[in-house]
Amino acid sequence: EGTYTAKHIIVATGARPRVLPGLEPDKQLVWTYFEAMVPERMPKSLLVVGSGAIGIEFASFFHTMGSDVTVVEVLPQILPVEDAEIAGLARKRFEKAGIKIHTNTKVTKLEKKADSVVATIDDGKGKPQMVEFERVISAVGVVGNIENRGLEALGVKTDRGCVVIDGYGRTNVPGIYAIGDVAGPPMLAHKAEHEGVICVETIKGLHTHPMEKTMIPGCTYCNPQVASVGLTEAKAKAAGYEVKVGRFNFTGNGKAIALGEPDGMIKTVFDAKTGKLLGAHMVGAEVTELIQGFVVAMNLETTEEELMHTVFPHPTLSEMMKESVLDAYGRVLHA
Repeated sequence: EGTYTAKHIIVATGARPRVLPGLEPDKQLVWTYFEAMVPERMPKSLLVVGSGAIGIEFASFFHTMGSDVTVVEVLPQILPVEDAEIAGLARKRFEKAGIKIHTNTKVTKLEKKADSVVATIDDGKGKPQMVEFERVISAVGVVGNIENRGLEALGVKTDRGCVVIDGYGRTNVPGIYAIGDVAGPPMLAHKAEHEGVICVETIKGLHTHPMEKTMIPGCTYCNPQVASVGLTEAKAKAAGYEVKVGRFNFTGNGKAIALGEPDGMIKTVFDAKTGKLLGAHMVGAEVTELIQGFVVAMNLETTEEELMHTVFPHPTLSEMMKESVLDAYGRVLHA
């Protein structure tokens, strides 16, 4: 406790789970990601509200541990920030494994009992269903810890529960900076760390580069894994790009078959006019390791020609990355 004076102040207060009316967590029956990390026992049945990365990771984990898992998502697709095609393939795998998924559906009420929760689930097509679960995970997003920091008194600009910054971590108030989850999406550890480096080096007067959010990879650690960087096909088209799209399935890769992991896809999105790699999207085994190859490529402002000229080792999963590029230009070898 105390008052501190400094020339430069960095706000790095993180974020907390978003709470929706009627879905209030209570640590015993309705969990946030904090309680879900340290369960006293595995619930026999589990409802996960929200299908972003956090919701899907917990759904996949608890299913693997033997829980009967149901996921409810208000939007039309699970993993809403991911490419729709990749998210659709992931959904098929989850459902094939036995996870129940309801999209375009809301949980309107949670009635807490002694050792269970009765959820009111409404898909808008008829009478809402009342279903009982042992435990519920509320994974409906996170919100920055911006309250009671004195930010309002200084006039620090915020938007949707987060501090607004430029690419260097600077707020609209000189001397006040913000990094990490409190500074807005994507709310990822590797983004926060890099943001911290940029911010401190900028304060020190070093030659820095602004954070380029389209170059930040996103990884979802579920089974199957999902990983992506850059624009989805839909977002690229919405941004006005004419696109070339390449796809390569794991079934065409010897290493994937040898691993017993023949289900998956690597998808690449290029600007048809310049050959610029706009985005890469993957679902399947070890894609959280593979994605970095495309992240490096995008940082180097690569084109399809350079990727086609790159020799990938065999036998590896990474070969599929090149095949996806080749497919975008009608030159795939092992489809």
